[in-house]
Amino acid sequence: MAQTNGMKTQRDTEKLSSVADAQEVVTMQDSSETIKDSQDIDEILSSLKALLSTIEKLQKIRQDVGDIKPLIERMLDGEIVTGEELDQLKTGVSGLSRLIRAYSDHQAALAKAQPARKMLDQVLKQG
Repeated sequence: MAQTNGMKTQRDTEKLSSVADAQEVVTMQDSSETIKDSQDIDEILSSLKALLSTIEKLQKIRQDVGDIKPLIERMLDGEIVTGEELDQLKTGVSGLSRLIRAYSDHQAALAKAQPARKMLDQVLKQG
């Protein structure tokens, strides 16, 4: 009988250790998911900040460039532009490359920030 109890004790010990191992694995998976979730949230918030920054830059460059479309159209129509309009046109045309880069940066930041939309939907549904 002592031998039977010893076997049961040994088997019970093996079962307990395997249960403890399984619980440890579940705990480790939960903590890694939490870490992953917090990293995802940090990345999403970072992408939103980057998007906001690109919007600010784009708006500033738009203001710097001004409304040069009518002047460019007049120039393309063959009209002679002089004086203040010519200076404004020079500034605007040189600023177009900055405007194009800012627009491109804005589009890239906008695409990168799209996961924020999903997170926002989840938060609003839970709340």
